[in-house]
Amino acid sequence: MKKIIILIGVLFTQALSGQSYVQQVLILNEGYFDYNTNQIVEPVTVGSYDPVTQIYSTVDTITGARFASDIIIDGDYFFVAADNTLYKYDLDTYSIINSQTIPGIRNIVIHKNNIVVTRGEYLTDYDSYLQVYSKIDLSLITQFDTITGPKWPTQNMIVTDSIVYVAINNGYEWGNEKGLIGILDIKNITYINEIDLGPDGKNPDNMVFDGMNIYTVNNKDWSGASISQIDINTNSTLTFNIGNINIGCGTSCLRDNKINYQMSGDNQLFEWDPLFTTTIGTTPGLNNNYYELAVDNSNNLYATSTDWVSYGTVHIYDSNNMLINSFSCGVSLGSIAFDNRSTPVSINELHYIDIVDHNIYNLSGKQVNYSTISIPGIYIVNGIKTYISK
Repeated sequence: MKKIIILIGVLFTQALSGQSYVQQVLILNEGYFDYNTNQIVEPVTVGSYDPVTQIYSTVDTITGARFASDIIIDGDYFFVAADNTLYKYDLDTYSIINSQTIPGIRNIVIHKNNIVVTRGEYLTDYDSYLQVYSKIDLSLITQFDTITGPKWPTQNMIVTDSIVYVAINNGYEWGNEKGLIGILDIKNITYINEIDLGPDGKNPDNMVFDGMNIYTVNNKDWSGASISQIDINTNSTLTFNIGNINIGCGTSCLRDNKINYQMSGDNQLFEWDPLFTTTIGTTPGLNNNYYELAVDNSNNLYATSTDWVSYGTVHIYDSNNMLINSFSCGVSLGSIAFDNRSTPVSINELHYIDIVDHNIYNLSGKQVNYSTISIPGIYIVNGIKTYISK
């Protein structure tokens, strides 16, 4: 018989090195608002998926919101940008701690105690497209007007150290798209400069960071698509055209050091290699029209599909692009956040049991055989977090 060690407690002084795992996956369903009738047909909802039990449940319905645009996790809380409101939730109880009205809110990032907010709205002008709020009580700290900050609507952001890179695309004004990256020193709360991505870098949508360079996936003037590379050490840029069809909602992610992206209306994912600055082919095994792509800490890909009216589905693929699971959510599931946690455990709390046949899952929710486990670590055995020593 083999021995395994059951963890029955946490957080004592003599701790083993903690192992990161996904406690839950938060899904932001944007819902469906009929602009012709001015009616909310499907509401905005927040859902939680448990990778171990593979159960999805709706944890909150945001009434009155026409749409939602972002969800992020920070410490014991998560934050949602929905229509004209920023919400702060308790991560375990899903109760709303606070909210702040912010017309035109789009995306959010957090640096220490600050929340940076981008803004934009169709046929609406604002006196500020970039604001900073307190993550503690959601009070406004400062805002940059169109003289001291971005002059046009802003969208996605990347934080590196104390610098926030802001995509400025003016994406709500057809024919006047912009291709700029704003630079915000969030430590000193100072808007420093802007980087021009050039004529082929207009309309940046999604942004990813590989540790050295930021990459933006651009819709140009909606007649094609490109990828721009920004060296954060020199702020120099290069832009590469990748097709004569736009990216639509910016479906893309960074996985295996390559940018996975999809053209609007297509059912294949393409891989763009930053090393060779070219598309090297399609991603095998992924043949669907996707809306959002997100990668967890085990390199599992969460890819969502929707018709933006009646349904939404999440497909989960392992590192070999084999389908692990799929489940139904709300409509237009456009943002995903991973609740990554670690489990420090005390040696004094380890108890040995015999193992014969148990249901064993790794921390990504994939079932494994005991004989194939080669690395000691934390697994789920019969629903209990378990340290298996080899």
